[in-house]
Amino acid sequence: MADFEYRTPLPFDRERVFEWFTRPGALVRLSPPFGGSVRRESSNGIQPGATAELGIGAPGSLGLMAAALASLSSRLPRAELRWVARHVENIPGRAFADVMESGPMRSWVHERTFDDDGAGTTMTDHVSFELPRLLANEFTERRILAELHRIFAYRERQLLADLSFHQSLGAPPSTVALSGANGTIGRQVTALLEGGGHRVLTLVRRPARGDDEISWDPAGLVDLDRLAGCDAVVHLAGHPIGGRFTAANRRRILASRTSGTGTIARALAQLAGDGVARTLVSASAIGFYGAQPHSGERARGEEPRPLSEDAPPGDDFLADVCTAWEAACRPAREAGVRVVNVRTGLVQTPDSGVLARFLPLYLMGVGGPLGGEAWQSWVGIDDMAGIHATAVLDASYEGAVNAVAPEPVTAREYASVLGRVLHRPSLLAVPGFGPRLLLGSQGAKELAEADQRVAPTALQQGGYRFRHARLEDQLRHVLGRED
Repeated sequence: MADFEYRTPLPFDRERVFEWFTRPGALVRLSPPFGGSVRRESSNGIQPGATAELGIGAPGSLGLMAAALASLSSRLPRAELRWVARHVENIPGRAFADVMESGPMRSWVHERTFDDDGAGTTMTDHVSFELPRLLANEFTERRILAELHRIFAYRERQLLADLSFHQSLGAPPSTVALSGANGTIGRQVTALLEGGGHRVLTLVRRPARGDDEISWDPAGLVDLDRLAGCDAVVHLAGHPIGGRFTAANRRRILASRTSGTGTIARALAQLAGDGVARTLVSASAIGFYGAQPHSGERARGEEPRPLSEDAPPGDDFLADVCTAWEAACRPAREAGVRVVNVRTGLVQTPDSGVLARFLPLYLMGVGGPLGGEAWQSWVGIDDMAGIHATAVLDASYEGAVNAVAPEPVTAREYASVLGRVLHRPSLLAVPGFGPRLLLGSQGAKELAEADQRVAPTALQQGGYRFRHARLEDQLRHVLGRED
């Protein structure tokens, strides 16, 4: 039997900290992307008898590699072990515990206690476990203990940041409808909002199966009666962009954004006469500015200036998509609905996107820059959740919002930082034909070779506090590499 203990000091009232754990979304928010995945949250919180299902990844670089590869292809299963946790104790405001009901250990008990500490709280996590007989040795035990420390350090950062976020907003409970809830961003937006005491209803493309769902068809139908009970809609659904820009794929990319957005905007416009002040937060992207918005400055030998939200749109395919996407919100805006268009940068998480694509190469020691001095305007996954939640709950935001960190990097700097975080070389530049083979000529030009230096002007003017303004801090957090 081995024991692990981790103490987390928190500058918040004990009852408030404990209540956060009783809400939906807590498990998602505390589960590190480098440690596995949440397959099913408990439907009954932390009450005794409630169960949750997780997928547990391999520790270290092996787990990162397997998860990154699985995220890139739906044909590859996630290399995870099934773990079912069952809650066995709940002393409201004081303690709760769970055990492993099914999983790879011989036994596992996780107890959490909450103690007053002046005006704050000390939370103590205590884990007792037994390894399976074939792995019961000192080396494996040390590896498990080291991995537990990595996981609980991540959880401490997440919990402190989430509680601080909700305290800073101080928003009353809202009901939010959300499309794209199963996506990487949608899962985190949902969990963050629910952790703040807000109710999230999922927009589903089938008949609703419960009170937490709203049926809709992006082609033109939405359940108005159910939507009428919502204070806001967060619209994230859309056909994936990261593929070849064939004629058919271009049509799907455009239609999936304009059709669904228009359907929601018109529905909100129909409801606008009922006296409820509603909000539409709709996804967009920094592709609005075009893949090469600094070409003139580059030609003159000038340093590209950061683009604020008032910069003009570009003239390529993705710029046209983003322009039409945002224009599809017009019916809601003209009806008096507060509309926020979140122009998303390169989201940093090993679960999807550019980081997931780069990780296998870097972990094998063959990573390197793509594009040299081209600017990459990135944003952390937790800030993406925070920006969407802020747009919902803070009525001072309206119009376009650049969802990017305040410190963009060049492609060369990105490669250097990622290599340093992973303790891997980053000298092998990606040959230009590589992205063209995967994405085609147009896709490579507008995605892989984009040069976009974008500033979060609206967020900074609104007082938004970034969790991770520096790329290295973000990568260390989501990859569990705090050394």
